[in-house]
Amino acid sequence: MTSADLTDILGDNIASFPLTAPRVPEPEGNARRSYRTIWISDVHLGTRGCNAELLIDFLDHVDSETMYLVGDIIDGWRLKKKFYWPAAHNDIVWRIMKRARRGTRVVYIPGNHDEMFRQFTGLNFGGIEIRRAAFHDTADGRRLMVLHGDEFDAVMLSHRWLAFVGDHAYHLMMRLNLVVNRVRGWLGKPYWSLSKAAKHKVKNAVEFIGKYEEVVARAAGERGVDGVVCGHIHTAEFRQFEHHGRPIEYWNDGDWVEGCNALVEHHDGRMEILHWPEEMKRRVAGEIAPEPAETAREAA
Repeated sequence: MTSADLTDILGDNIASFPLTAPRVPEPEGNARRSYRTIWISDVHLGTRGCNAELLIDFLDHVDSETMYLVGDIIDGWRLKKKFYWPAAHNDIVWRIMKRARRGTRVVYIPGNHDEMFRQFTGLNFGGIEIRRAAFHDTADGRRLMVLHGDEFDAVMLSHRWLAFVGDHAYHLMMRLNLVVNRVRGWLGKPYWSLSKAAKHKVKNAVEFIGKYEEVVARAAGERGVDGVVCGHIHTAEFRQFEHHGRPIEYWNDGDWVEGCNALVEHHDGRMEILHWPEEMKRRVAGEIAPEPAETAREAA
């Protein structure tokens, strides 16, 4: 993928997006955990903060009937400032598109950082459905609203310039996070998120997250659904709220910059947030026995 290719996408020509061969091919016959549904968001491809290798490992060890890409998959804000697209980022795009080709339903809901794709809402690109929002019915009968969540961010709505300033400061923190984890890797220590730890220590950040969760859950309640799945704030979480005497579930699928999380639905409807660095650690220790995905789908 070249700078010209991304320029075409950012310049409203989505058809030019290339599907080149991956640098690291998808493993053949890899045992995978099978889920009914997977939600991921806030990957921020095109930035140095993206934990691409961890996401590739995730994609190579799980499978699902449906996958939701819940916004900020590609960081158009950063790519407009400076082009950055290593081979690992192309590998991620290749894996997702291959997943769509072999029968997985892939629904892409653009966020604020990849808002350039919102103009293509309603189209199907390479088997990937582009939607502004979606509704998902779980195996046990709950109806969930799925959206990125920037629609409920007061900063994004009222002070967009401040969001860009915050984005710059955030990426400086991500660079420091890379240095910290490089050192931790040399010392044989697992991945750890500096920014996530800092966020939990800052009172204003904690208050913002709490208020955001309440607002999003209330919006779900007003729409008559049983819950909501979103991203945007890079904080994987499950909370239960009440709206007019009715329970409302709030799920945030986290991100692949700080926490490296995914939200999954098991085949019986049970929901679970996965923290992938911990899952990798358990797999290496032999604590996880992956379930093979459907043979026909893998062979396709």
